[in-house]
Amino acid sequence: MFPRQALDAVTADIRDHHITADSTGLFNATRHIGLLCHLTSRVTADAEYQLTPNIAGLPSAEILGTTVGHLGRAIAHYTQALAPLITLTTTAQDTLQQKLDSPGLRSRLRIHLDDAGRALAAARTALEVPQPPIDSKAPAPAPLRAPAARRRV
Repeated sequence: MFPRQALDAVTADIRDHHITADSTGLFNATRHIGLLCHLTSRVTADAEYQLTPNIAGLPSAEILGTTVGHLGRAIAHYTQALAPLITLTTTAQDTLQQKLDSPGLRSRLRIHLDDAGRALAAARTALEVPQPPIDSKAPAPAPLRAPAARRRV
């Protein structure tokens, strides 16, 4: 899967699993953070490989680096959304003060989730930069090594 396809898959998963102010929402938020961290490390690795052999079809290392920056912002916003989400999901809304605090917590949660969405949109936009045509004279990428077989003892 190319970086744009991987980002689209993670974004679709995030869109399909909403974050709500309950235990399911908390589970979804931590799941989204895990997916974004995995995607970020994957795109970072692609950028590193792009710096050495020229792998056909990958965006440039500069584009991948920009994308990683946007993904990092999305992770930061999801992480910041955890504080109000945990408070909303683990604290009973019994007292008047807790009920008064609830709209502020929901507002902070919404702000961070919206900012995370904007960061993901910026990452997608960064990956949409047109790629230069592949040079037929460029050297082929180095073949991948087959994993070593384990011997039974």
